[in-house]
Amino acid sequence: MPLSTDTTQSKNVADATLSVAAKLFPKSSPAYIHRVFKEVETLFTGGYLDYQANDLKYHDFRHTLQVTMAYVDIMAARQPAVVAPLTCRQFELGLTGALFHDSGYLKLRSDRAGTGAKYTYCHVLRGCSLASSYLPSLGLGIDEIDMVLGIIRNTGPSTVGMRLRFNNKHEETIACAVATADYLAQMAAEDYPGELDLLFSEFAESDDFARVPLDCRVFQTAAGLIASTPTFWVQVVRPKLEKDFLGLHRFLDAPDGTNPYIDAIERNLLVIAKRTGSPAT
Repeated sequence: MPLSTDTTQSKNVADATLSVAAKLFPKSSPAYIHRVFKEVETLFTGGYLDYQANDLKYHDFRHTLQVTMAYVDIMAARQPAVVAPLTCRQFELGLTGALFHDSGYLKLRSDRAGTGAKYTYCHVLRGCSLASSYLPSLGLGIDEIDMVLGIIRNTGPSTVGMRLRFNNKHEETIACAVATADYLAQMAAEDYPGELDLLFSEFAESDDFARVPLDCRVFQTAAGLIASTPTFWVQVVRPKLEKDFLGLHRFLDAPDGTNPYIDAIERNLLVIAKRTGSPAT
């Protein structure tokens, strides 16, 4: 299943998720999964109260669907391989966290300046705020909402080696699965090398909004961001996947040692290295 689902349509990812859930939890009801996909699509397309539709071109709704599918793929591979598998409800709460993890980029209807990219530095906190007010309508209790907020917080950028505190091992595993999915999904996407200009535009807008001087910005040009991507993978992402996020990507390994997400990422990095003349990984 990894990388085989068309993530351009919410229905495709919802159907794939329902199929996995039916196999992992045969006695469970599909009602919650149906509802959360429907409501998040409504939210991201501008149908929820005071929020506009997502107006980003990199962190768009498709990105959310890609991350959600990667989370489902990880859970589908992990569940039969461990002694203490997740319950259906825990799986659903992780799914909710994946679907809401970038909701903090959404703008209020009264906000007419720029795009949601300007909230890059605070989108995790904004997402937690939106989710905490929205999730009671989905029937989540206080402890469940707290778990989803922890999942969202865990997707935020942080210093390598820093970890949030979780109530139990299952919550940490689910939060790390979503954070892993966030990196794997975007970097393994077939169009990732060609989308990095869009990512730079989002960073530039957020720096402009925060009034970060040009010489203090992490990325001063799109070319600089693109050329640094292979190094970013080796020095930042891989250590995070292995240490901070519990090495959960390894559940996707095939018996021959291949991993569809990692292999796709490495192909993308070769494309980037060839285009920029930068060293490959």
